[in-house]
Amino acid sequence: MAGAVLGGDEDLLTGRWSGLVVLAGVLAGCGNGDSLERFDGPTMGSRYSIQYVRHSSTPGPKAVQAEVENILAEVDRQFSTYRSDSDTARFNALPAGRCQKMPAPVLELVRVGERLSEQSEGSYDLTVEPLLNIWGFGPQAREEKVPTAQALAEVRQRVGYQHLRIDGDQLCKDAAVEVDFNSIAAGYAVDTIAARLEAMGIHNYLAEATGELKAAGKKLDGSSWKIALEEPRDDQQVAQRIINVDGYGVSTSGDYRNYFQQDGRRYSHTLDARTGAPVLHALASVTVIHPSALMADGLSTLLLILGPERGWDYAQTHNIGAFFVIRADTGFVTRTNQAFERLSGGKTE
Repeated sequence: MAGAVLGGDEDLLTGRWSGLVVLAGVLAGCGNGDSLERFDGPTMGSRYSIQYVRHSSTPGPKAVQAEVENILAEVDRQFSTYRSDSDTARFNALPAGRCQKMPAPVLELVRVGERLSEQSEGSYDLTVEPLLNIWGFGPQAREEKVPTAQALAEVRQRVGYQHLRIDGDQLCKDAAVEVDFNSIAAGYAVDTIAARLEAMGIHNYLAEATGELKAAGKKLDGSSWKIALEEPRDDQQVAQRIINVDGYGVSTSGDYRNYFQQDGRRYSHTLDARTGAPVLHALASVTVIHPSALMADGLSTLLLILGPERGWDYAQTHNIGAFFVIRADTGFVTRTNQAFERLSGGKTE
């Protein structure tokens, strides 16, 4: 277990998400009245957690939790594909040729998704929800199975970021596309929470939602926030690497927990929009560290879709801090770049 790698002054924060494990510091104070506050709760079908160092001038956990949960509730109302009254679900229900007024954050994330789609030559795409459903991974999925060629061809007519258009404060579609923000909405939520914490005078914190996180400042004992990167296994939790994080978002995308097998072949929920099918390469997971949790979230998905060669070249070209875990005959091999080492404070044993 990951706990085996911890020193005596640290413990494993309850939870297991997306390949990242938070290593929390001791709760004892430093003799100056400061304290480490923690709270967590459900969100977006998973969990969120907040840790922050409280000084005499900063608000207590009840006030902070209320602010955080207001942000998460708003994100859910805007981006959820699992509730019919969200802005995203109502847009998805529209037929081709229609527009809908959307909140500014939704339009912002559409623009982010468009840039990532263009930079990945269409492999990354926010309009993959019909594909997720037909492969058995989406909110309207009925069965995890390989679709027929005819069914897949029909669904692919309703996929493509080029079918979306922003007109003022409206989002428009010229085909019956459905958007899915799951690859970036949690990162956006974490960035929004971090900005709110900063505005409340909280500058030493770790904010996490559904596995996406951002940390800033120091823990109560003055040491850095530490994050364990998990080995991509579904049988146990093994820390593969521990990194220091200060002022950055961190996201891991992997194909090892949401998949099915048919006729001896493994199909994961990671889809390449260009092919309409799950990726088949050997890249098991990617961790990205970036000043923006939103961009770390989206880029980790993009790199995972692109695979061990195209993804690596993309990360190097765009100076993205990335940590790759690749399947090999003997287990897993890792590959990391200088940008990742620089942003994560170097290797931590």
